Amino acid sequence: MSTPPPPQPADQPPQQPQPPAQQPAVPPQPTAYPYPNPASPPPGNPYAQPTLVGQPAVPPQPGQGVPGYPPPVNPYAQAPQFGPVPPPAAGGGGAGKAVLWAVVGAVVASAAWAGGVLLLGGTGDSADLRGYAAPADLCSDADYSSFKDEYTENDSSPAHTSLKDPVLDEGYCSVSLKKSGSSYADAYLSMQLDLHRKTDPGPEFTATWKNYGDSHKGYDVDPVTGIGDEAYLVSQDTTSGSSSGSRYATLAVRDGWATYSMSYSAYLSSYDKDKDPPALADVSDWLKTDTRATLAKLKG
Repeated sequence: MSTPPPPQPADQPPQQPQPPAQQPAVPPQPTAYPYPNPASPPPGNPYAQPTLVGQPAVPPQPGQGVPGYPPPVNPYAQAPQFGPVPPPAAGGGGAGKAVLWAVVGAVVASAAWAGGVLLLGGTGDSADLRGYAAPADLCSDADYSSFKDEYTENDSSPAHTSLKDPVLDEGYCSVSLKKSGSSYADAYLSMQLDLHRKTDPGPEFTATWKNYGDSHKGYDVDPVTGIGDEAYLVSQDTTSGSSSGSRYATLAVRDGWATYSMSYSAYLSSYDKDKDPPALADVSDWLKTDTRATLAKLKG
């Protein structure tokens, strides 16, 4: 005879049969989409769509949403920058073609405007170069013989550079000037020729050199006649009562669209202590004489 089950306490409900044990849930797999899918419904949504592993989730198309939930909002949406473009008329009518040709016309007009700006800049044929040519080695063609009586030692390796471009031709030369018996340079001389092939340098040249004393305090500016269309002599002497002053002079010339400058500088700190640099009046005369000779040679 079987033993009956023990009676249950009156204050507890009868025990219910337990369902079979469930397998642990598989965690969601990562996808290539780095941001939360705005279209993913909350847990328990009967309309949730599965996401393919390794591929970005596809958001709902405009006008569509998940039934029973508000339409998703794209957090990355940006306001349109321009007004809406009217759609073409049915059947490819005139309204759509007008919009298309308006866009094409704007592009063509912009390109033509840009081309016009470039063309209006001038060409090499219209540049007023007065027959000047920029040599590859300006040191070989520049004349500075007036300085050789004072500085008898030749510079065996003067520095020079050149530039050839459709917009600008340029030649530059730098020479160390040495007195007899000097081991180091006593003074320096530099020359530069610029041939402006696209733009007239006149206004900027005048503004720079005529007003040099306004932008560089302590310099004297004197206009020079008889050389090119305009020329200016800029000089400064700080040697009076000083053992470390300098003497400086530049002659800048514009002839048409060609500009040329010749500069001299000497420093007492590097000059022979028993002698003084030549006076600026003498240097100015040498600059004028050698500049005239150089420009005549560069004109061929």
